[in-house]
Amino acid sequence: MRYYISDLHFYHDNLNQRMDCRGFESGEAMNAYMIDRWNSRVRKNDEVIILGDLSVGNAKQTNEILGRLNGTLYLIEGNHDKYLSQPAFYKERFVWIRPYAEVKDNKRKVILSHYPIFCYNGQYRVDQDGTPHTYMLYGHVHQSFDEYLIHSFQKQTRECVREVYGKEEKISIPCHMINCFCMFSDYQPLTLEEWIEVDNKRRDKLDLELDEKRRNKLDTE
Repeated sequence: MRYYISDLHFYHDNLNQRMDCRGFESGEAMNAYMIDRWNSRVRKNDEVIILGDLSVGNAKQTNEILGRLNGTLYLIEGNHDKYLSQPAFYKERFVWIRPYAEVKDNKRKVILSHYPIFCYNGQYRVDQDGTPHTYMLYGHVHQSFDEYLIHSFQKQTRECVREVYGKEEKISIPCHMINCFCMFSDYQPLTLEEWIEVDNKRRDKLDLELDEKRRNKLDTE
C-alpha cells in the first residue's frame, strides 16, 4: 500500500500555540501522538511519501523519529528539512530524497511537490469518461490564507471551458490539487483514493463557509 502525508513538523513545538494551533500540551506529546497515528495505519512493507517538512529537529532528533516510524519512506524536500544537510543525518532511511517527483498510482499520474504547482504536468489529461488522470499533491501552506487562495484558483479554473481539437463541445479545465496537510487526516498517512475523498469533502465544506461569509457581507452593506 502507498500512502502520502505532508508537514508533520516533528519537534516544532510552537505550532501548538501559533499558526496551526494544534493544541497539544507539549512538543513531546505532539510527537508521540503523530507517531502513534502513523503506526496505527502504516505497516512494515507499506510505502509512505512525505511531501516535505517532516521535522524541524536536528539530525540526531530526526533520526530517532524515523527509527520509530513504520514503512518504506520517500521524501520530497521541504523548506524546514534543514537536517538533510547535517552529516549525522541517516539518509539511507529513505529510498530517495528529491525536490520534485512524478509517480504512478493505480494507473494515475501523481505530481509530487512540497510547494503547490498551479499549472502542473499532465493537468489536462482525463480518461474517456472525463475522470482526471493526473493529481497534484502538495503541502507547505498548511491551513493558511494561501490555502484559501489555492482553493479559489482551483474553483475558478474548473469553471472555465476551452475548445479541444476533435470534440464538438467545449470542456471544463481539469484542476486537481490536493493539500496533504497532516491535520486534514488527523496526522495519519492516507492513500491517494482517501486523500481524494478527504479533499472533496473539505472543499465542499469550505465552499459553504465562503458562501456564508459572502452572504453576511452583502447583508451588512
